[in-house]
Amino acid sequence: MKKLLLFFLLMPILGWSQTNFEKGEKLFLSKKYDEAQIVFEAILKTKPLDIKTLEYLGEIEAHQKSWVKGAEYFKKLKELKPTVADYFFKYGGCLAMRAVEVNKIKAFGMVGDMKEAFEKAIELNPKHVQARWALIEIYLQLPGILGGSESKAISYSNELAQFSPVDGYLSRGRIDEYFERYNSAEKNYKKADEIGNSKVTFQKLYNLYLNKLKDPKKAQELKRKFDA
Repeated sequence: MKKLLLFFLLMPILGWSQTNFEKGEKLFLSKKYDEAQIVFEAILKTKPLDIKTLEYLGEIEAHQKSWVKGAEYFKKLKELKPTVADYFFKYGGCLAMRAVEVNKIKAFGMVGDMKEAFEKAIELNPKHVQARWALIEIYLQLPGILGGSESKAISYSNELAQFSPVDGYLSRGRIDEYFERYNSAEKNYKKADEIGNSKVTFQKLYNLYLNKLKDPKKAQELKRKFDA
């Protein structure tokens, strides 16, 4: 009898929480992030460990480019759900975006946590494409004295090629482009475009022709084929 009475007492609270969560979710999907944030923060006061609420709040902070707060939410999520690869990836992603905003000394101090998060994402999901892309960028842009390494970037590119040939060629093209090996980058981007035939693969090759190889004729020919 006591359990039944407790259930009826809690019903209005549970109903309120669910209704408000659905309201917050609807606002989020409508890209009304400020309004959704208010709703989810109210829910978090009564359910501080609710996974979906924390995740939405982390996504909202990321959309608003509040990288520090976003990292805090995803850090909590990876601690609550240590087997979910995306929480580690998104935590590392927030740190990486924050590193772009701060001075170089502070940014270099964040690299270890970034790498650890992305590597953990790959450990949990061996086919995690975005985490490998993130690590490729880290190893390309870090000075050698601080751990930058073309060979490590190539290693992750080779891993991508094993289960996503398009990403394999795109990432190898990115590495070649970074080191100004533009002819080699062209070959890799062309192979990626032949396989993927997507807006992403087109854009990489088009930008290379236009901005690096300074060949507007090739760029326009490629655009005509893509638009056809």
